[in-house]
Amino acid sequence: MSVGLRFELNSAIFLKNPQDTDVGRRIIQHSIELIHELGFEAFNFKKLANKINTTEASVYRYFPNKHLLLIYLLSWYWEWVHFLVNINLSNIDNPEEKLKIVIYTLINARREDQSVPYVNEELLHWIVISEGSKAYHTKQVDEENKEGMFWSYKNLCMRVADIISELNPEFPYPRSLASNLFEMANNQIHFAHHLPRLTDISDTDSEHSELREMMEFYAFKLLES
Repeated sequence: MSVGLRFELNSAIFLKNPQDTDVGRRIIQHSIELIHELGFEAFNFKKLANKINTTEASVYRYFPNKHLLLIYLLSWYWEWVHFLVNINLSNIDNPEEKLKIVIYTLINARREDQSVPYVNEELLHWIVISEGSKAYHTKQVDEENKEGMFWSYKNLCMRVADIISELNPEFPYPRSLASNLFEMANNQIHFAHHLPRLTDISDTDSEHSELREMMEFYAFKLLES
């Protein structure tokens, strides 16, 4: 299997880096497929091992539990978004245009890309939407945060917060706005798909143009004040 793009993730998340071996890359590939298909609660290492024709012990050599595997997948996705943000902001100087590009990139990072053949970004994006909060809405979040397990997400938020501060240096809540933009994108897509009375965007808008317009409206109205 071709390896393609590689991200350096916090070693506290895994026992053995799955990006380094064929078995590890198949663990990533098929865990994304199974979690998307079954949901995180129904997913387990036995089902994953059966899917890739290996043993549970082989999976446990990479991750001590499925919670850390979920953190790994989410961290990979946030690194992917950050990578796309950096590419899309190349040679862009206007901070307003930068923020529009960030919003667009966040929404459209889900598009499957062949640069990493063992990661289906479309399915992983749905995992981020439906299962993402389970990574850090836990009793052990403080301990895991001290281990730096959420650095990929925080680093991306800080990148966006810097752009917000560049656009309006007087705005007092750049990190809060940055993280809320990410959470808004995920929650509104989830609501449109499952709980439509909680949102004004349509689930039939496959390009998410309504969502992009809404996020830009919120962001720039706040930054005008």
